Amino acid sequence: MSIDGYVSIKDVAAEAPPEHLPESIDAVFREAVTCKSVGCYNASATMFRLCLDLATRDKLPPIVAGETAVPNYKTRRDLGLRLPWLFDNNILPEDLRDLSHAVKEDGNDGAHAGTITAEEVDDLLDFTITLLERMFTEPARVNLARERREARRKPSAS
Repeated sequence: MSIDGYVSIKDVAAEAPPEHLPESIDAVFREAVTCKSVGCYNASATMFRLCLDLATRDKLPPIVAGETAVPNYKTRRDLGLRLPWLFDNNILPEDLRDLSHAVKEDGNDGAHAGTITAEEVDDLLDFTITLLERMFTEPARVNLARERREARRKPSAS
């Protein structure tokens, strides 16, 4: 027998990540909810912010020489600048814009000021789940449904 660890309250209280996430984002989300479940709110906020940072990096268009419509280096690097750019360019759903301010403010406070409360982590959790579901879960589910439909419509080889 091999013992890898023990079951504690963190294993019971942690929320499951949305489905169909890339491995790196899934791992960071799990760490964020584990920190939240044991009352480490600053660490949780910082990890939710990292989760969103990883999820939104690939949403930016590539840099093209002479192109002015793409975000500059600072916007690409800074989540607080990147999120508004993604909303302004209709890459992220507009109805999430207001809640996204919690990411910048609370995520930074968790990393730099250490003043995050349980309620602020709940805001970050809500935004993170909603954004990740829209970015990864919903498209994957639609794709799987399309594949099932196409498979049903294929003529069977008899």
